[in-house]
Parts: sequence; structure tokens; C-alpha cells
Amino acid sequence: MPTKMRPLDAGNDFDLELFFELTPDLLCVAGFDGYFKKINPAVSRLLGYTEEELFSRPVNDFVHPEDQGITQRNREQLFEDFPLLNFENRYITKSGEIVWLAWTSMPVKSEKRVYAIAKNITHTKKLEEDRNLLITDLTKINTDLKQLTFTASHDLRTPVGNLLSVFDLLDTSKIEDAETLEFINILKSATESLKNTLNKYVDSLIQKETTQAQVEELDLEESLNVVLWSLGFLIKSSNANLKVDFSQLKTIKFNKAYLESIFLNLITNSIKYSKPGLPPEICIASKRNNGVSQLIFTDNGQGFDMDKTKDKIFGFNQKFSDSSDSKGIGLYQVYNHITSLGGKISVNSQPNEGAEFIISFKD
Repeated sequence: MPTKMRPLDAGNDFDLELFFELTPDLLCVAGFDGYFKKINPAVSRLLGYTEEELFSRPVNDFVHPEDQGITQRNREQLFEDFPLLNFENRYITKSGEIVWLAWTSMPVKSEKRVYAIAKNITHTKKLEEDRNLLITDLTKINTDLKQLTFTASHDLRTPVGNLLSVFDLLDTSKIEDAETLEFINILKSATESLKNTLNKYVDSLIQKETTQAQVEELDLEESLNVVLWSLGFLIKSSNANLKVDFSQLKTIKFNKAYLESIFLNLITNSIKYSKPGLPPEICIASKRNNGVSQLIFTDNGQGFDMDKTKDKIFGFNQKFSDSSDSKGIGLYQVYNHITSLGGKISVNSQPNEGAEFIISFKD
């Protein structure tokens, strides 16, 4: 049976119980049976449940349904005497509000108990989400403005060129009025200046685009390892299994930042949209197919209904999950990274049958 907190004692026990009662962090003791055994008042205050309610149900019942699978898998690691550090998941309060918690949990196998402390990071997560949305909006605005400038500079050269042709066809020898000749020369000079300015704008934009998307010979394994290092905790906490085979093609000519972004987005998507209760299985392979360098990326996740998604799958802000974490940006970035350098990407998928992405690079 769950035990209530002991009444305050004197001396050191009093200090410990006072600390337990007053700390704003969530302190709890849970059994290997999956139930809370002891909690401090901060747990009840945040989640909105009474102690009796929290003690009467498994801990995982209070976890957000989308996080229950990964939470249970990490809890099972605790049973093997592996501590859990900085694990983040979502809980649902009694009022239906979603809160983010960051856990540090230490198992005591001899007692079959877990001692844990959690911090409420909901505000931090909200700031992070707002920041990412702002960056995305600013990036899109910047891209749109850059495209507008490029288009305007490029397209305006045609009418300007036509205007200069008119001046060349104009026989000024037949114009006797000095003032009219002066106006014509001024207009021609201004038009030539405008043409030169537009050419400079276009050349400048092309040069910046080339600089930003520098192509070089890249080692696939090295680029992937950079991403795997940054995703180490996510991969471990999700029990994801990665199979990598670059034996047929070890290098490609591509942009370094773009390639790492592709790996990052596809791996995180496979983990984020894995099937509940099933560890993600991710396979990444390279090959040469009819003279074309390709990356084949497959997983065993939730997959897509291709009849519904069709050409929307790589669109901006296109979401195919009810998850609050879904922003509809990852695949949009992957698509733009690949196509901006002349490559192609296709996808084969069925609901609950995983997905296969085939990336073909321009040699």
C-alpha cells in the first residue's frame, strides 16, 4: 500500500521533511511496480490531483499518451540499475493542461524503488517553440524577400533592354531641337545606369547563393556521425536501432550543412513518429543506381497515407500528425536542401508500414 509522508520530527529529520515539503521541484519515490510511493506537495500542486488519486493509479496514466511508450522504455532501463538523467516528457494535469517535466531518476535495485526529482520546464519549452517559430517566419520572410529581389532584378532587365533598343533605333540626327536632344540623352543615360544596377544586383545574389550552398566532397559516415553525436540522448532514450551501410558509396558531392540537416530531420522524424510501443528501426544506405548517387532512408514508423498526402508531403507547414511537436517544417527543409542543388527526393509509404525516402543527388 502507498505510504503517507511521516509527520515532522525533530532535528535532522525535521530539516529533511521541511525541505521535502517546501521545495518547488517535484520529488517522488516510485516502486518498480509503476506506482508512486511518496510524493511532495509540489507534485499535487502542479498536476492538480490529490495524493490519494496519484497513489491509486500507475504513474504512466498521468503521462501524455504520445510520451507513454518512451517513458515506459526508459523506466525499464531504471529497473536494470541505469540512472535516468535529464529525461524530458509531458504530463497531463487534472484540468487537461500539458506540462513538460525534466527528470533525474536514480534506481535502488535492492529496494525496488526509484528516487526522482523533476523540474517544470513548460515555460522554457514554450519559449523554445516560440523562438523556433520566429526563426522559421524570419527565414521564410528573408527567403521571400530575396526571391522577390532576384525576380524583380532579373525580370526588369527585359523592359529596360527594350527601352535601350528604342534609343538605338531613334535617329537623333533628324531632331533639331537642342532641349529635346538633351532630354533623350538624359533618359538614355538613366536607362543604361538602371540596367547596370540591375545586372549588379543579379550577379550579387547569384554569388551569395553560390557561397551559401558550397558543394564539396563529403564523407557520408563523418557527416552522419556529427548528427548522431548531437542526437545521442534522443536515440538512446527512444531505444532506436540504426543500421548504416555506406559500403557501396562512401562519399558524395553536396553541401555539408545541408547534408547534416537532412540526416538530422529524417532521423528525428523517424523517432518522433515511431509506432507506440515499438522501438524505431532506422536504416540508412548509399548506392549508385544507373550512374546516380543515392541515399536510401527507411524506418518502421507510422508512415503516410500517400493517397491523402500526395504532393503535400514536402510542403511548408504541412502536418500529418496530431502531435503538438509537429510543425510541418522538417521535410520541407529536406526537400529544399536537395532540390536547391539539383537533386530529387521521393517517398514510398503506407500507414503503419513505415516510410522509405530515396534521395538522388546531382553529380
